[in-house]
Amino acid sequence: MKLSILGCYSATPRALTNPTAQVLEIKGHVFLIDCGEGTQVQLRKQQIKFARIKHVFISHLHGDHFFGLPGLISTFMLLGREAELHIYGPKGIKKAVTTMLKVGNAWTNFPLIFHELTAKESEIIFEDEKISVKTIPLIHRIYTNGFLFSEKEGERKLNIGAAEDYGIDVSYYRNIKQGKDVMNEEGKLIANQLLTFDPPAPKSYAFCSDTAFNQEIIPIIKNAGVLYHESTFTKAHEHLTKPTGHSTAAEAATIAREANVGMLILGHYSTRYKSLEVFKNEAKSIFKNVHLAEDGKVFEL
Repeated sequence: MKLSILGCYSATPRALTNPTAQVLEIKGHVFLIDCGEGTQVQLRKQQIKFARIKHVFISHLHGDHFFGLPGLISTFMLLGREAELHIYGPKGIKKAVTTMLKVGNAWTNFPLIFHELTAKESEIIFEDEKISVKTIPLIHRIYTNGFLFSEKEGERKLNIGAAEDYGIDVSYYRNIKQGKDVMNEEGKLIANQLLTFDPPAPKSYAFCSDTAFNQEIIPIIKNAGVLYHESTFTKAHEHLTKPTGHSTAAEAATIAREANVGMLILGHYSTRYKSLEVFKNEAKSIFKNVHLAEDGKVFEL
């Protein structure tokens, strides 16, 4: 997996910082997660090909998380896009986006498919043979979801040397990689474990922004490889979390620790802070493997 941070600050864009947008590359997919203002400029800066984006996941309908989407769709149209674009987001996103396109007489020449979300429980919203994507219900001022991207377990890796030693015909190799026991040339059943290596452990990425401290998400993201969790404030401004529906770095780290995730990435910082190190230091007192999201930063997961 590869995670490209396009923007990771809260509220308004500034000269050197951008609101939330990320690109997750996983098993051949290029997923755009949230789409704040300036997203398409950041895509160009990071040389991510527009045509590869076929699925967009929008957490909620606050402007700093989706105001860049109408402009991106318009650019897709100007570039002559023909492929479908699937948009997953809260109910109302279809009306918000299509109204802007209609009043500008700029309807797309490619299929624009909306998947509007209303469920308050976690649900699978995308799935193919390689990955699944499920929602993570969050607590914010409006209906909000995070997203859990999970690889499915791959085929077992064939141990060719063992297969030859046991006298297995090559015609059975496909079945072996699918986990099946097979007969050798002498008619003896050979256990699959003797002929294969375990596949790589499936990877997973949990995206949680924006949200107040919410321990109910822990069972959903339990043992995730990587967690991105908003950390709008530090403890110094903890009194602001409840009225705004946001979290502190310490609260994000507590979620990471209780969910036993492998790695925590902090983001969605309030621009009141002059240094991001205060977020990292606060979180590391609770959870050790902490990293800071920064605009333009790429994580090889």
